[in-house]
Amino acid sequence: MVKEGERHTVTVENWASDGSGVARIGGLAVFVKGGIVGEVCVIEIEHVGHRAAWAHIVELLTPAPGRIVPDCPHFGRCGGCQLRHMDYAAELAFKRQKVSDALTRIGGLAAEVPPVFGAADTVGYRNKAQFPVAAGPKVGFYRERSHTVEDVEGCALQSPAANALAAALRRWMKEYNVPAYDEKSRKGLIRHLFVRSSAAGDCLAAVVVNGSKLPFEDKLVEAFRAAAAGLAGVVLNENRRDTNVILGDGWRTLWGTSTLPDTLRGLTFRLSLPAFYQVNHAQTEVLYALAEEFAALTGTETLLDLYCGTGTIGLTMAHRAKSLLGAEIVPAAIADAKENAARNGVKNARFVCADAAEVAAELARTEENIDAAVVDPPRKGLSPEVVESLLKIAPSRIVYVSCDPATLARDLKLLSAAYTVEKVQPVDLFPRTFHVETVVKLERK
Repeated sequence: MVKEGERHTVTVENWASDGSGVARIGGLAVFVKGGIVGEVCVIEIEHVGHRAAWAHIVELLTPAPGRIVPDCPHFGRCGGCQLRHMDYAAELAFKRQKVSDALTRIGGLAAEVPPVFGAADTVGYRNKAQFPVAAGPKVGFYRERSHTVEDVEGCALQSPAANALAAALRRWMKEYNVPAYDEKSRKGLIRHLFVRSSAAGDCLAAVVVNGSKLPFEDKLVEAFRAAAAGLAGVVLNENRRDTNVILGDGWRTLWGTSTLPDTLRGLTFRLSLPAFYQVNHAQTEVLYALAEEFAALTGTETLLDLYCGTGTIGLTMAHRAKSLLGAEIVPAAIADAKENAARNGVKNARFVCADAAEVAAELARTEENIDAAVVDPPRKGLSPEVVESLLKIAPSRIVYVSCDPATLARDLKLLSAAYTVEKVQPVDLFPRTFHVETVVKLERK
């Protein structure tokens, strides 16, 4: 019987989905935080569950070739990165194995998983930053599995502008004694700083507050404008709810504009702050090119784009289709999608604001002909209703863009009743974290 506090010498044999190593003591799986496959180490047991245990490394006896010294002083405390202790080649090998394991163990599929398309740049790639704020003031990121804010200066994943704006907010709060929001008492003002950046270097800043206004708003705008030369606008977002959802429903522009243009695959998109947009611009170009290749459109098809967001993925493929139908539940995103279609002269696209399941069910009911579909759902994957409706609509081809291999594998297993998995390709949009994007081509049997 393994007990908490015990120390054992183990060999890390496999990966867990969160990037931890997996060792075995007898028949018990032990998740080793920071362990890399192939390493021999002394571990200390932190917790023992019914079917597994969790541990940390006390002494590394045989390090893996891919182990490196983490390049961030916050690594291990901040929950933003999980893989800064391994080189990029080892990270990509882990992500490939993660996708393969999910498809095999959850999906029951024997699909071949090729090497991950890695990123040319693993630093400063994020075009969206969400900094939680706490008393101190602290502006940073939550520690792993907690809501304790780690005060982070100069996060390696964020754009220089986002880091500069975080530092400016920290100084402004300290200078004018502006209180941070406290989740327990539900008092205080500043909850989050939200920054969206474009490939051109411009950015928008939104301060999320527990209220409708701030003291010294003009001084905050001055501080932000001085911090980021490419700042296009400063927005106040009101969120008074007792919730983990970052953005509230109330918006007020303090200075400049509330939207940001960005160019993707030759098209220009207008982005509002709450709209979904992939966080890694360079790798999104790769991802969407793959989706277009897998869709294999000839110009005669009606293309369905579920979970379309601001219309990015569908609009970049619309020139190869007869018509495009996009669906998204966020009203602001649909407004952006319509504007984006008009801005880019895309006249064969229409967008509806509705739940993906409702749209799919309506298409199945009306028997409107859909030749191909692209789905890019959130991390929870497709709902059972969407899967059922897709099977009824029966497009010849489905391109599934996934940010979670486990829910992808679950959905592919359900779709395999009528579809064959033709191609799988992981793409790394999130370097130094355990997340990985995957594009899958399905052909109707």
